[in-house]
Amino acid sequence: MSKKKKKKSIDFLQSIINVFEQHPSRQYTCREVAALVNPDSELRKILPVAVDGLVVQGVLENPAPGKYIFKKPEDFFLVGTVDITRQGSAYITPESDDSNSDIFVAEHNMNRAFHGDKVKIRVFNKKSGRMEGEVVEIIDESKRSFVGKIEISNKYAFVIPDSKNLPYDIFIPLTSLKNAQSGQKVVVRIVEWKKGMKNPTGEVIDVLGESGSNDVEMHAILAEFDLPYSYPANLEKAANRISEKIPEAEYAKRRDFRNCVTFTIDPKDAKDFDDALSISLLDNGNWEIGVHIADVTHYVKPNTSINQEAESRATSIYLVDRTIPMLPERLSNFICSLRPDEEKLCFSAVFEMDSKASIKNEWFGRTVILSKKRFTYEEAQTVIETGAGDYAKEVLKLNELAQILRKKRFRDGAITFEREEPRFEIDENGKPVSVYFKEIKESNQLIEEFMLLANKKVAEKIGKKVSGQKAKTFVYRIHDKPDTEKLNKFGDFIKRFGYSMKLDDDDILSKEMNKILAQVKGKPESGLIETLAVRSMAKAIYTVNNLGHYGLAFPFYTHFTSPIRRYPDMMVHRLLAKYLGNGKSADKDYYEEMCRRSSAMEQRAAEAERASIKYKMIEFMQDKIGEEYEGLVTGVTEWGIYVEIIENKVEGMVSVRSMKDDCYYFDEDNYRMVGQSSGITYTLGDKVHVKLVNADLMQKHIDFQMINPEFEDYMEKRHAVKNGKKKKEKKEKEKK
Repeated sequence: MSKKKKKKSIDFLQSIINVFEQHPSRQYTCREVAALVNPDSELRKILPVAVDGLVVQGVLENPAPGKYIFKKPEDFFLVGTVDITRQGSAYITPESDDSNSDIFVAEHNMNRAFHGDKVKIRVFNKKSGRMEGEVVEIIDESKRSFVGKIEISNKYAFVIPDSKNLPYDIFIPLTSLKNAQSGQKVVVRIVEWKKGMKNPTGEVIDVLGESGSNDVEMHAILAEFDLPYSYPANLEKAANRISEKIPEAEYAKRRDFRNCVTFTIDPKDAKDFDDALSISLLDNGNWEIGVHIADVTHYVKPNTSINQEAESRATSIYLVDRTIPMLPERLSNFICSLRPDEEKLCFSAVFEMDSKASIKNEWFGRTVILSKKRFTYEEAQTVIETGAGDYAKEVLKLNELAQILRKKRFRDGAITFEREEPRFEIDENGKPVSVYFKEIKESNQLIEEFMLLANKKVAEKIGKKVSGQKAKTFVYRIHDKPDTEKLNKFGDFIKRFGYSMKLDDDDILSKEMNKILAQVKGKPESGLIETLAVRSMAKAIYTVNNLGHYGLAFPFYTHFTSPIRRYPDMMVHRLLAKYLGNGKSADKDYYEEMCRRSSAMEQRAAEAERASIKYKMIEFMQDKIGEEYEGLVTGVTEWGIYVEIIENKVEGMVSVRSMKDDCYYFDEDNYRMVGQSSGITYTLGDKVHVKLVNADLMQKHIDFQMINPEFEDYMEKRHAVKNGKKKKEKKEKEKK
């Protein structure tokens, strides 16, 4: 063999080894190795022989026919997060990149770990060839309190958890019932789980009430996510001691906007008005626009009990039928709320703009205002559409400037995510009687653009480095660039609907995304594509390390405009006031920790909101059993097909066991369900016809049955073919 060929062979073997070394816990077939190594045709032919040779050398192992894995001298350990299944087994998502897949842990190897725990696992090879793990240490415990229905007997009690992530009933000694009655919803805390015991032991810490009642079920959702469902009475009393009267000395410290035309625009059911707009024409022909935000931090001081509670909650929570405020209602709905015809203290961002919405001057500071009117979005929209009504001239000018700002923002690369949000009309008992979708109109955009402007400019004021000075610690709202792999998957997915986008040019990526979102608007697949588009993006979070906001195309961005309902906005107000007064840079570590907590609480509140929407969706569908709907396939798994009804966005599942028309198998590589006999396939985005067969509030799921005219056509053709064959055979026999 020539030196050149020998070197080529060695390089080829090393490239194969590199594939396995990069992901030592993953099994590969020869075809998968070839796809990654991409050898020429000559080497491709000998690849299976080369791989088998590496097995003989002890570099690789052959745990199952056709499967190969990197051989390790001993079992290895990984740290990851537990994702538990209904059966009690789990998948561990590793923290490191050593594995590109989750590690399965059988129930008997869980060693009493719970869903969400951070654990250390020993990873080993089973004879079947599958990599499995065993929990050897719980590094960081997740929550240990759960919501469920209690069943009490003469000698003991059990709580049946609502959570799908706790597949065990919880044993409750009769001494730990806290007066709960059998059948009630309770909150229970795990107190121990002894080795060898089948079930954990817990104690009841709160009795929510009778299962099925609207209030109880909403409280249960909040408790499930470790969120508060009531406000401490002592803090309500503390809030009641705060005076709503503005001291005379306070007026002198503030810029006075009481004589300016000022108003609020909010949803019709809003009670906490934390932002207002003012507008006045200046002598030079420019416009002075004031973005006035409730001065919550004037009333809520650091190291007070109310501030500590706000810090802990981090956000108000919005369920389908209620708001759980971050602050006591006396503050959120009365003292701080910018109600009409009441003088209010604000923290304001004031801009001098010309007719093209170019900013000529800006000012930030504390103010006093007097709102002249409280508009609902619908009322403001009527003024925009008709040009008539209260303060029509001012509303129209603000809308004109807002639309200019909006167009500029999208020209600069902002992405428009305006997904339809389901809303419910609720009766007096909390039961949903109809589903509708929130419309985004110009009145919404008017408020949005000026709030975005204020948030951006406040962040720039502090974040932009002044020559020779170091940037001061500040709270930013950041949105990182999207993940390339997720974007590529999104790009592949939309092709099945006939859409395409360029993904190889970062400079036009946002424009490409906007193009797709505009094309799907109003189409049946819009909800699915918009949801997947959002999932392809990074999550927005709070941090002191500014990376800019990709989705808005802002290099600096913060949250300044909603301190009644978000604690980060309160932090921003305090920092801004400190720095406007030439204060020193704040403690970076402290604020980063507060940002992490706020981001986590925001995520938890969003999950609770989604859970409440899902609950109401199921409740709404309960009297519609047997009705048929057009739907879209939104998910495919080995156990079934998820379908979303086009008309109301209700999602349910078609269990693969219920699909009696054929024997279906899950084609994991192509993310589809395939009929073995008929070849009929179901994949993401397919339009299907389903019948509602179950809407179970206790189990929190909706079951559909597939109505498959395609299979009926297939069977008719099959029978026709069979009948044709029989007739042909009969004729041939007659001839003989």
